[in-house]
Amino acid sequence: MNQEPRPAGRIREVFHAFLLLGLTSFGGPIAHLGYFRTEFVERRRWLTERAYADLVALCQFLPGPASSQVGFALGLLRGGPWGALAAWAAFTLPSAIVLVLFALGAAMLDGPVSQGIIHGLKVTAVAIVAHAVWGMAKSLCPDRQRAGIALAAVFTVVLVSGPLGQVAAITIGALAGMALCRAHAETEVQPLSLPVSARAGQLAGIAFVALLIGLPLLAWASPSATLAVMDAFYRAGALVFGGGHVVLPLLEAEVVQSGWVSPDDFLAGYGAAQAVPGPLFTFAAYLGSVMGGAVTGPLGGSLFGAALALVMIFLPGLLLLVAVLPHWNRFRRWDSAQALMRGANAAVVGILGAALYHPVWTSAIIGPREFALALTGFLLLSVWKLPAWAVVALLAGGGILIVP
Repeated sequence: MNQEPRPAGRIREVFHAFLLLGLTSFGGPIAHLGYFRTEFVERRRWLTERAYADLVALCQFLPGPASSQVGFALGLLRGGPWGALAAWAAFTLPSAIVLVLFALGAAMLDGPVSQGIIHGLKVTAVAIVAHAVWGMAKSLCPDRQRAGIALAAVFTVVLVSGPLGQVAAITIGALAGMALCRAHAETEVQPLSLPVSARAGQLAGIAFVALLIGLPLLAWASPSATLAVMDAFYRAGALVFGGGHVVLPLLEAEVVQSGWVSPDDFLAGYGAAQAVPGPLFTFAAYLGSVMGGAVTGPLGGSLFGAALALVMIFLPGLLLLVAVLPHWNRFRRWDSAQALMRGANAAVVGILGAALYHPVWTSAIIGPREFALALTGFLLLSVWKLPAWAVVALLAGGGILIVP
């Protein structure tokens, strides 16, 4: 007879399972959800197929990194709060560590080969984002109403620059979705049972709102760069609908326009983030590292900045997940909630489309050779179906050939 592991054993089991996934899960959030299903539904049988599908639906509804939220919930289901933290750490840290090492080493790269690789990584970002826009547009804007919402979002972020434009686009999209996207509501929902009390959900919701409102006020009242960084990354993580790629324009508005990170460093790091497994949100660890003296702490500027940015960008999504778990089954039956998210997701496509032009295209495509390399990467992703890490490796090598 199989015996259930003790609580400590379950936490170790969760950590080991997610560490393996953190080391091998290439391909982005949709691929991550496929890895999770194979490992935890088919092989380990932690939950049923229908329960897993319901959990995925919940995390796709919320802002934040969907695959990391699903992993956090799976750890919570198996090992309680400590299991949830173990799942997040094991899935996140491998790619975060690699990107921090890349950031620390990139500053010492001065030769033509190194510059070519960095140039190729910037071009890679064009192919990756273009592929994301194309795929998301097909699935999230299948009709005239949602295509119109996406177009309105493009105009919004063009006319209203910075984070305010992103927030305005998502808000307008959500309101338009409630008015225009009520058709085809799902009638069958599956109950989801996770160990989160109503009290814990309330505290998590209060913490989410308090930080979202309080951090900007503290950053405004204090000259502390650390508070400003906490506010920037927390706000970026709190306002991301649609997955990891959408965080690109939010982070660009926060760290490039503020002068903390140069446009070249930003795009080089974003390209490198495609070559590592795990969640794309670990790009924040790279940004925290290259900020240099923007933040200081007991671990030194680069490492402290990386840890701070990493925790703050993931925190809002995880707090929201805990906040809604006790109420999700009732809420997701509402037609209005489903319509709202259809509109918000359509707006996400517009935001990402605008980001494809600026800063991605304008910073990387400086001539016909860069265009040809980016088009090659796009076709390798969309037609030949190569994994993202392979395309990154090929285009980084191509960057050596085309660099002046």
